[in-house]
Amino acid sequence: MRAIPGRVEEPAAHGEQGSTSVVLVLAFAGIAVSMTHTTVVPLVPMLPGLLHAPAADTAWAVTATLLAGAVATPVVGRLGDMYGKRRMLLISLATLILGSAVCGLSSSLLLIVVGRAMQGLSSGVIALGISIMRDELPAERLGSGTSLMSASLGVGGALGLPAAAFLAERTDWHVLFWTSAALGALAAVLVVLCVPESAVRSGGRFDPVGALGLSAGLLCLLLVVSKGATWGWGSATTLGLAAASVVVFGLWSRWELRVAEPLVDLRTVTRRQVLLTNIASVVFGFAMFAQTLVFPQVLQLPTATGYGLGQTMLAVGLVLAPSGLVMMAMSPVSARTSRARGPKVTLMIGAVVVAAGYGLGVVFLSQLWQLVVVSSVIGAGVGLAYGAMPALIMAAVPVSETAAANSLNTLMRSIGTSVSSAVTGAVLAQLTIDFGPATLPSETGFQVIMGIGCAAALVALGVAAFLPGRDEPAEAVLVAPRAVR
Repeated sequence: MRAIPGRVEEPAAHGEQGSTSVVLVLAFAGIAVSMTHTTVVPLVPMLPGLLHAPAADTAWAVTATLLAGAVATPVVGRLGDMYGKRRMLLISLATLILGSAVCGLSSSLLLIVVGRAMQGLSSGVIALGISIMRDELPAERLGSGTSLMSASLGVGGALGLPAAAFLAERTDWHVLFWTSAALGALAAVLVVLCVPESAVRSGGRFDPVGALGLSAGLLCLLLVVSKGATWGWGSATTLGLAAASVVVFGLWSRWELRVAEPLVDLRTVTRRQVLLTNIASVVFGFAMFAQTLVFPQVLQLPTATGYGLGQTMLAVGLVLAPSGLVMMAMSPVSARTSRARGPKVTLMIGAVVVAAGYGLGVVFLSQLWQLVVVSSVIGAGVGLAYGAMPALIMAAVPVSETAAANSLNTLMRSIGTSVSSAVTGAVLAQLTIDFGPATLPSETGFQVIMGIGCAAALVALGVAAFLPGRDEPAEAVLVAPRAVR
């Protein structure tokens, strides 16, 4: 079928079985990609010895994935709207496979960082999957499908940790990356077989200046967030990058408002429903990730501290895995709630549940079962909220800009997780105890982080309260192609 720029078409009729296949394949692709973010976690303490490099340098194996994903996600989304979402989905999966293979064949820091950056380039898969669902699924299946796809970001992370820990403890560490390559290859084959290419395209020309500006601004911002504690928050490097980020984003915004075919349509992004949903996404990204940083440390610290549980990395993964399953189980609940009460209400309920989970975490950190309960409650809230976000975004943007808008929303979540990592690191570095020759995070530090997570969820609740309700007039969503000057 020939793509018609800007045209809004009814979803293709694939039948019940075809729609189910599309949802399951896209969700599997999302889980496969999100698992790459936790693949390297069990290796982090071992990387200096494995790669014969200082810990400060091996940390780039994690940072490179974050930075590459932040840059790629909005660019891939825009290209998907222009040239085909399925095509960009397959290209993204190809970068995952190739990056995993580079890491699987390497034992040097440089190549590992390059491979991890290539893995990060696949981060746009989830936003592309949501956008394909909007184009292809019938209305009655769209809510549950996009909820599951959105939740796959958390599901893959939660399920990937125990799998990665198991492999790291029992096999050569390169097997972790070959497993990622195999999952990516399987996802790509299934996409080719089961997912059609959408006929909905925006057309137009790509904005290379906008892409370069956004990439530069994001790199400066995320380097400050992720490396500021290491470099020193008052260091010339940190302050210089922060100032550069402000300047670059200012110039970039001016360009995007003036160019005929911008990478990011800021007039759409600043629409009330889109803007508030993206702000809430940052806060939810923060809240979702905070537990992932606290629980592994509590579980692995020595029991002699009085609050550590002395468990292995595999046990850490098994404790966190139920939260991923709960997120998946809450996807249809999120869709049903949104149909009955509206996605605004679903997002607010999710925020309340996440806040309750973190509130429990302030006092329940001393037993394995308590951590399972707390992480599962948080996972339930995240599953509800993440299912509502795509519905809010898609209700306020043109069909031809779906992938770009969802990509930006995914980027906002990633920024939230980066800020969460920085804040958690800063708090735990300040609240410590002396344990023999070592300095360890204190129990109070962990409780403070859980309290901050609770507060973040309540902030998200406040932001969501200002979203338009179901009975409020919907904002006009133009579906005409972009004007070309």
